[in-house]
Order: sequence, then structure tokens, then C-alpha cells
Amino acid sequence: MKIIVGLGNPDTKYQGTRHNVGFMAVDQLAANDKLTWQFDKNFNALIAKGFDYYLVKPQTYMNNSGQAVQKIMAYYHLLATNDKGRLKTEANLSDKLTVIHDDLDIALGSYKYSTGGSSAGHYGVKSIMDALGTTNFGRLRLGLATEELQRRRRSLWPNAVGRWVLKKFPPAEKDLLESAIDQALKQL
Repeated sequence: MKIIVGLGNPDTKYQGTRHNVGFMAVDQLAANDKLTWQFDKNFNALIAKGFDYYLVKPQTYMNNSGQAVQKIMAYYHLLATNDKGRLKTEANLSDKLTVIHDDLDIALGSYKYSTGGSSAGHYGVKSIMDALGTTNFGRLRLGLATEELQRRRRSLWPNAVGRWVLKKFPPAEKDLLESAIDQALKQL
């Protein structure tokens, strides 16, 4: 069994925003396989069950995504533990867990699949790494970098990038993103 987690924020005001591309990707996977979402209060997540996988949209908000991911991984006995039942640090979960999220260092319309590495400042990914005690899980990183983002990064205004990732995509950017999602999902 495999767990595929899309990262995002649950409120409707965040739908279609740059920071919610993980949710958009798992929504596309669910639509492709005609799966329906059900809220599971035990995990505080929306779950769509496939044949040999689960799609997950944590409802904990981005920065606490690890709470939901750790609960579902533990429930299905997918975490590596030692003989005392404690999580093994740096366990390899790449065959059991893939997290789909936005990446500000990859060009919009592009994606990368990787295992391990740092969170690169992504608080949702950091939350999962902290909760699982490992960085070794699959990550499908969907690019958001544009010229506008580069201008925001140089801005003197506090949190210019934070506000930018919470904005909706303009139509041309949305088309690029949807094409990247279609191509990226073929890698899973």
C-alpha cells in the first residue's frame, strides 16, 4: 500500500492558490480514477481510497501536515519502528509515501521527483519530516517560480512571498500548472 499526500490549506479561500497545488494534484488523481473524498476525523484528513493506495489531503493547515500524515502512516503500519516501538530515525519510506507540494525554486510548468533532502523552507514538508523522523520519502515537487516571484523575493515588504503563494493563479499560469500536473502524475 502507498500513501500519496497532497499539501495545501483546507479553507475555500485557499482553493486555486499557488500554495495548494498539492491538493490540486491529488484532486486530479482522484478524478482520473473516479475516487470520492471522505473526511476521516481520526486522521483529520480527506481520504480517497484507490485499489492499492490512499490519497490524502490533510485538513490541519499546511504547517501542521505532519500530524495527519504520521497518524495515517502509523494506522496502516507503514512506519519503521525499533523493537521498543519508537520511530527509526531516517527510515526509508520512499516506497510507502509520496508527498506532492509546491516548490518556489522550480520554474512554473516544471516538476521534479526526489527522495530525501531538506525541506528547503517549506513548512508543510518540514512538519512531515519532524513527525516521521525522516527525510526519506518521495516528493513530487511542482514548480511555481516566475518573474513575479523573483520580484517578490527582492521586495522590501515583509512577507511579500508569503502573500504571493496565497494568491490564485492567473489563467496563463494555471494552464502551465495543469500541464505540469498531468505530466508529473505519470511519474507516480
